[in-house]
Formats: sequence, structure tokens, C-alpha cells
Amino acid sequence: MKIGQLACRASLNASAIRYYEKRGLLAPPQRLGGQRRYPSDALDRVLLIRFATDMGFTHAEIKLFLSGLRDNTPVGPRWKKLAAHKLAEVERNIARSLKLKTLLQGLLRCRCASLKQCVCALGLSENLRSLALRAK
Repeated sequence: MKIGQLACRASLNASAIRYYEKRGLLAPPQRLGGQRRYPSDALDRVLLIRFATDMGFTHAEIKLFLSGLRDNTPVGPRWKKLAAHKLAEVERNIARSLKLKTLLQGLLRCRCASLKQCVCALGLSENLRSLALRAK
């Protein structure tokens, strides 16, 4: 199929397909008369790339997942490895977001009269000192 057909079926612009090729996420297709001609499985790959990108996977992670993948290759083991790594990252982001939420809720009640008072109230001076001691 031509690039325009692939792009249309994946609800993308042709430039996105070319970008995926450039990044190594999609194998360069055959060319006939200077036009790209994609195999039938290219749509599945493009849809997976789009889905994985929307879910927060990096292009490097997607490329690793797709490398050497054939139509008859079981994808379960690949998903498990990628999902385990991504799940740990998501858990770290959730913990960070919850801390940020608590901080922001506290900042909504801020009544500090000066920056120095605010730094002390947030415990930043102690945090910086402890980081400096750990670095030694």
C-alpha cells in the first residue's frame, strides 16, 4: 500500500509515517517508481507505535519491542518485559505526583512573609545540607 493509504488507515499524516521510518520504528518499504510501498503488516506496526506512544512508551522502548519482530513471533514475553519496566516507572511517577499534590495543597495555604521563611518552612535548607553531606 502507498504511504497515503497507510497514513489514512492509521489516521495519521504521511509525515508521521516518514518520521517513524527515520526513527527506525518502521522498516523502510520497497519503492516502485519512487513511491513507498508498504507490506500489509505495516498498518499493524503503525497502529501499535501510535498506541504505545499515546500510552507513554518512548520511541526507544517501542523500537526495542519491535526489533526483529515477525508476524509469527509471540509478543507476550516482549510485552511482559516492557510492561514490568514501564510499571516501575509509572509507580515512581505516581509517588512523585502524590508528593507534588501534597506540596501544592500546602502552598495554597502559604502565609510566608519572605523567601527565607518559605525556604525554611519547606525544609529546603536542611534538604540541601543533607544532599551536600551525602555527596562528600
